[in-house]
Amino acid sequence: MGPGKKTPTLPKPPTPKPPTGVSQPEFSESGRETPPQGFTAPPPPQPVPASLLSPEDDDRKVRRREKNRVAAQRSRKKQTQKADKLHEVSRCLGQNHIGKLTEELKHLSEALKEHERVCPLLLGPLNFVPLPRPDPVAGCLPR
Repeated sequence: MGPGKKTPTLPKPPTPKPPTGVSQPEFSESGRETPPQGFTAPPPPQPVPASLLSPEDDDRKVRRREKNRVAAQRSRKKQTQKADKLHEVSRCLGQNHIGKLTEELKHLSEALKEHERVCPLLLGPLNFVPLPRPDPVAGCLPR
């Protein structure tokens, strides 16, 4: 296309209008949809009295409750077993961590003793004032 020529535009499709007789929902201040005026919600379904149930329905209801009770027991047992297993894993990890820390403390103590045995600052002339070594455990405790 050359200069000064306009590009053709397609006409916009018409916006659909709601069918006549159908109103758009209204919303309350809380943002919930409000039912149209004159509309009442149907009452919730009421349970059927046991006297109106047939023996088959009654048996089915009893079997369903028993099945649900067994499933709930199974679920609770499974949940308890899972919690017990997690507690055991936690205990084992704690024991393992304590063991590793004990080994590390032993190794570092031996390294410190070896260093103190050969350290020139500790073996040299005592013309300096040695600084007291802070207790490493006391530094970790809250004041």
